[in-house]
Amino acid sequence: MATFFGEVMSVFSRAVEEDDEDEEEEEEDEEEDKEIKKELEKKREVVVSWSPATVTSIQSSPDQKLPCRNLILAIGANAAAFASSHILSSGDWELAGSIRLWNERCRDSSNASLPAPPSCTFYWSTTKQVLVCQCTCHVAEDQLFQWCEKASGKDHMVAVYEMAVFSSLQKNGLTVTVLSTCPVAEYKTTESTYDLPVPFLKALKTKTYTERTPCTLMEQPNIVDGLPAAVLTYCQIWEIPAVLYQCYTDITKLDSVTIEAFCPLLSCPNMRCLAADSTDIKEILKKMVKDSEIQSNLYI
Repeated sequence: MATFFGEVMSVFSRAVEEDDEDEEEEEEDEEEDKEIKKELEKKREVVVSWSPATVTSIQSSPDQKLPCRNLILAIGANAAAFASSHILSSGDWELAGSIRLWNERCRDSSNASLPAPPSCTFYWSTTKQVLVCQCTCHVAEDQLFQWCEKASGKDHMVAVYEMAVFSSLQKNGLTVTVLSTCPVAEYKTTESTYDLPVPFLKALKTKTYTERTPCTLMEQPNIVDGLPAAVLTYCQIWEIPAVLYQCYTDITKLDSVTIEAFCPLLSCPNMRCLAADSTDIKEILKKMVKDSEIQSNLYI
């Protein structure tokens, strides 16, 4: 380059060097993003853990599946409380396994030094061949497939004690019953909701479910989402008889009236034999609601 005084100076352009630096920075950013994404995916894995007794039952069966006739999935505090008081209180149940998961709305433990409680708990009755699952956590959209079909982020060769829920169960002869709750404000109807006997039940079933339901079917355009929808969709695809009983209620917390709204389901053929002794249920419900009120009181 020539100056105003005629002096010739050699100038080296930094364009190439700057481009190289930009590319290196972009590559570093991409690697960092990949690491962050990988760590987040690992953190959001759905971890299924079956008990040693359940693993033994799975391994001893001809097709390496748990010979289950009925799967009852209670989603939410009130549905889980119904399962505890009206089914699991019979005493003929053993802990079969659990699921641990993390997402923005489901944090297993606020204190990292304490062991995290399971997000879902399974109970098994050997005599009845019934599996009951209590799920009181939120399962995020990206975790629904893992919950049903795949666990621990593995595509194949999953260990028996880590197999996802439906991967562990025999599909032949299996019937699935899902219990969940929903705010009555989300119920769509041409009539006024003030005239409805809240809480009330509505049913949604797969094509292969032929049993009569103790309540009317869910009308369009009402829909379900989350884990109930994922389980029902899975059963529809695999032609597993399944029914969802959704309780519409105006109380979001644990409530004995909402819990009792599920009682008509005990007349169903696949649940009739599971009903617990009615003399103990009232005391169990009273204690559960009282404990819930104490835990929700910030001043205690």
